[in-house]
Amino acid sequence: MAAAQEVLALNQKLLTAIAAGDYATYETMCDGTMTCFEPEARGHLVEGLDFHKYYFTMPSAPLPAGAEPPKSHVLNTMASPHVRVIGDSCAVVSYVRLTQKLVNGASVTVSAEETRVWEKKDGKWVHVHMHRSLVP
Repeated sequence: MAAAQEVLALNQKLLTAIAAGDYATYETMCDGTMTCFEPEARGHLVEGLDFHKYYFTMPSAPLPAGAEPPKSHVLNTMASPHVRVIGDSCAVVSYVRLTQKLVNGASVTVSAEETRVWEKKDGKWVHVHMHRSLVP
C-alpha cells in the first residue's frame, strides 16, 4: 500500500476511534508527546495525551438502574482529504471533518478544518500533531 493511502486509512481509523470513545485504540495510534492546537485548548499548544484522555473518560449522564448505554451514533467523514508525504517518515493530512451525530434525537452535522501530522517511527506511522479549527 502506498504511504498516502496507508496514512489516510490510519487517519480514518483514528477518527473512528474518537467517535466510538475508544481511548485504547487512540492511545496506540498517537505519540505520547503529540501536540495540538484545537478550540478546546483555547489558543494554547497542548502536549501529551492527558488533555485528550479527559474527553474520552468524561462521565456521561447517569443511566436509570438496569438501563444500557445507547449505541454511539457518530460518524466522522473526511471531506476532500489531501495527503502530502514528506520523505520516508512524515505525512500531513488536511481535510474538512464532517461529524454527524444525534443531539436530543435530532441529526446534527458540524464541520471543522483539520490537519494531522503522522511520523513513521520504527516502521510504524504514529500521530504526532493536529490542528483543528471550527467552521462557523
